[in-house]
Amino acid sequence: MLIKQIISLAVFISVVTSCSAQTYLSFVPSLTNSAGTLAEKANLSFEAGRQWDVFSLGADIGKTSLGKNDGRDTTIYVEVRPNLNIFQEGKFTNTLTPGIGLIFNSKENFMTELTSGIEYAYSPNWHLNIYFGQYYYSGRSSASNVTFFGLSIMYFLKPYTPGAIIGKKKDK
Repeated sequence: MLIKQIISLAVFISVVTSCSAQTYLSFVPSLTNSAGTLAEKANLSFEAGRQWDVFSLGADIGKTSLGKNDGRDTTIYVEVRPNLNIFQEGKFTNTLTPGIGLIFNSKENFMTELTSGIEYAYSPNWHLNIYFGQYYYSGRSSASNVTFFGLSIMYFLKPYTPGAIIGKKKDK
């Protein structure tokens, strides 16, 4: 019974991801407001995903800090990021991104994210996004959060012009 459900889910995901979606790759650096050196405040991740009109879904791998670690690295994470284009005017789009992920070898190994950004469509293949948000970390005996600010660069493998829930559609 479980195998049937897994196979059905896999088929459903394959069909959904292949239907009129655009593939993108994104480089996502940011700085947090946490204590520490510039390297300790710096985050870096790479995201790959698919965009369907106003909705996208990405898988992200990154580091919560680029500071030097003594011993086991507790900063590497994986995350799933759904994204919604809320409002659009011309080449600008307001984005909302919640996320959920795991941080490997960390005491606070569960992370969630809430981010908002302003995306600029430089060209149909290249988009820039200035974003800000908050990471929430939790574990068995502790929890914390941190705010961040960054600039991401997104590359669509095929030319893409996203839509928005509210606002004018971009000219094709």
